Amino acid sequence: MKLSLNWLRDYLDIHKTPAEIADILTSLGLEVEGWDEVKPSAVDLDKVRSGIVLECERIPDTDHLSATKVDAGDGVIRSIVCGAPNVAAGQKVWVALPGANVFSKDGSLFTIAERKVRGIASQGMICAEDELGLGHDHAGIMVLPADTPVGLRADNFYQRNTDTVLEIGLTPNRADATNHLGVARDLLAWMRHHENPSATLRTPDTSTFTPGTAAALPVLVENTEACPRYAGITLRGVKVEESPEWLQQRLLAVGQRPINNVVDITNYVRIETGQPLHAFDLAAIRGAGIRVKTLPEGTQFVTLDGTERKLHAEDLMICDALDTPLCIAGVFGGAHSGVTETTTDVFLESACFNARYIRRTMLRHGLRTDAAWSFEKGVDPNGTIFALQRAAQLIENLAGGKADTPITDLYPDPVAPAKVAMRYDRINSLIGENLSAKTIKNILLALEIGISHETAESFTALIPTNKPDVTREADVVEEILRVHGLDTVPIPTQIRSSMEVQQRPNPDAIRNFAADSLATLGYLECMNMSLSNSAYYRDLLPVPADALVMVHNTANQGLDCMRPTLLMGGLETIRHNQNRQNPDVRLFEFGKTFVRQNAENGPKFRETLRLSILISGAHNTESWQPSAKKQVDFYTLKTVVNNLLQRLGIAGYQETTLNEAPYNYALKYHRGEQELVTFGQVQTSISKKMDIKNAVFFADFNFDNVLKALGVNKISFTELNKFPTVRRDLALVLDRSVGFGDIRQLALKTAKKALRDVNLFDVFEDEKKLGEGKKSYAVSFTFEDHEKTLQDKDIDALMQQLQYAFESKLKASIRQ
Repeated sequence: MKLSLNWLRDYLDIHKTPAEIADILTSLGLEVEGWDEVKPSAVDLDKVRSGIVLECERIPDTDHLSATKVDAGDGVIRSIVCGAPNVAAGQKVWVALPGANVFSKDGSLFTIAERKVRGIASQGMICAEDELGLGHDHAGIMVLPADTPVGLRADNFYQRNTDTVLEIGLTPNRADATNHLGVARDLLAWMRHHENPSATLRTPDTSTFTPGTAAALPVLVENTEACPRYAGITLRGVKVEESPEWLQQRLLAVGQRPINNVVDITNYVRIETGQPLHAFDLAAIRGAGIRVKTLPEGTQFVTLDGTERKLHAEDLMICDALDTPLCIAGVFGGAHSGVTETTTDVFLESACFNARYIRRTMLRHGLRTDAAWSFEKGVDPNGTIFALQRAAQLIENLAGGKADTPITDLYPDPVAPAKVAMRYDRINSLIGENLSAKTIKNILLALEIGISHETAESFTALIPTNKPDVTREADVVEEILRVHGLDTVPIPTQIRSSMEVQQRPNPDAIRNFAADSLATLGYLECMNMSLSNSAYYRDLLPVPADALVMVHNTANQGLDCMRPTLLMGGLETIRHNQNRQNPDVRLFEFGKTFVRQNAENGPKFRETLRLSILISGAHNTESWQPSAKKQVDFYTLKTVVNNLLQRLGIAGYQETTLNEAPYNYALKYHRGEQELVTFGQVQTSISKKMDIKNAVFFADFNFDNVLKALGVNKISFTELNKFPTVRRDLALVLDRSVGFGDIRQLALKTAKKALRDVNLFDVFEDEKKLGEGKKSYAVSFTFEDHEKTLQDKDIDALMQQLQYAFESKLKASIRQ
């Protein structure tokens, strides 16, 4: 939310810097995320001064240039060359000083600088109104009244002062602070508690507004749940035109585009009070009446943006007496009922709509409007009439209209202030400081929270209706504390804590250990959004549509589902780096994936913690030293995966070769059906569609299963072996379908205790020498015994067992 300090100071005398105000607002729970200086004009009016022309002489051999001497009130008599035909001695004029930006004839900005014209020094510029952005006339310079003081700043003279606009990150529970008056009330409470107990708030005075006496437009509210209060008034004789400059500047400062005086007034009052309003062209209301109702499912309605929309049966509509829809209540106006330049009579609406209805309609139609934003957070039902009077009064003053009817106000069930029972000891217990009853009452009264049924130990707090989220004792305590100040609560000298038994293994510690291990290898951690684009899983990955967890995201329709895999976010990150001349990436990410599972009793949702590793590009950084491997490949990734599992202490898993999407080829480590990790090369078709040039290798750890595997691991201690190890080699001729993993697994199962390591050190393929569909693996076996030195006969026996196992189980033959 944008907050104008100039606007705020209309209500409150607060003489503090933007930084000081930002600190106060943040302490009040209205976190200021930053602020900007906003100029009312592109021209530097603060560098334009009123001056008097002391001398004026025509420059010879020119038909329009004059040499002048000008006093701009800063103690310097300036020489200025002026080309205006009407410049003369004794005039009061506007002088742009060197360094000021002003408009040129073609409307572009240029900076005034000291220079010479026809050999005469020119130390500024005497300005026409178009050069200062004050009009369109360029026939001559602006001549000010003779009694204008010298040295006035143009921005002060025209009340076009630079504004400071704060950006507030408003939380959903602060419906009372969606507007400038609400923020001013918070600041007033802080000032009364910390600085000036007699500080006051200047609220707009609507006491002089006089409604008309003609018959009011009949209004019927058919759905009082969706519309608990509806008010309106008719104004006639309105002249729709451009808003006055001060109003436009106020709106522009907070990011609101001016449209016309009537519409701008409704926006101004919404930003001021938090109450959205809507102005209807009275001529568009047929049947001389208003009905607030829902319409049949599928009813067509053209909104203000020209889009034809199909209405839902729960969309609350403002209709005329003939049930013709005029406006989606609290969300968006219609294309044919709004105020235009031809409008002369206006029906002005101020209503309170149910936040739940507004939010659902807003999401259904993807219309996140300013009005809907206000209603979604909650609008004060008891502020409706004040806002209506304020807007009607401004229309009378700025658009020449006149209230023709009394105010229509349908409010069948008035909302009373909520009552919350409070205890002084409980307040101090939650705050952590002993505040006196007087201090507590003063803070509450400063917040406009009433007090009743007071005793020495307790009282009842009467909550204003503009604070719908304050419903419990703890909520009232929070109100007190944010005004009193969290920073003022003393730090206790003693801290008490209870013992906590941690889960073993500790998931956070294991995650940090894995992250540190990867970081030491040069991998960078990335964090992508949990939201993803369903088109990825419809067009690129084989994820069934009913397995996706869809999200109705009106803020970004391209992020419409929860991610079922970390792959696509990782590929987006690789593409982002590649497009910025960084194609060599090594990334890892921890995150959850989300899958919908259909069950007999309805859908269930499964969240799984996963760790992804992605590599692409060069194997090593560019160097003068030769490198055997230029690009990363499957075995680069496999080394990282194996090392990480080894460091985590996970062994004894099965290996299965995969050839399925999203991989060209992959390997899965698992224990039975419990997957630990799957890794391989991402399909080239996927990489190309993601505009990634290099091959991408992806490892997908099921980290929940990794943690389970660690939970059953037992740490054991083994002394260093005093006896020597023995190595033997075998050359095995096998079918191409047999992998090294099969050899290793069978060897470890056969030799058991004596076999320490199995390693593949050569692969040979030649159909002429080995036969069709055959390959040769050269495999080394390392043996050891912790109790004795292995003899040749022991090793020979083990090798015979291995050869027999390979020949019988894997159909291998031994190359001699």
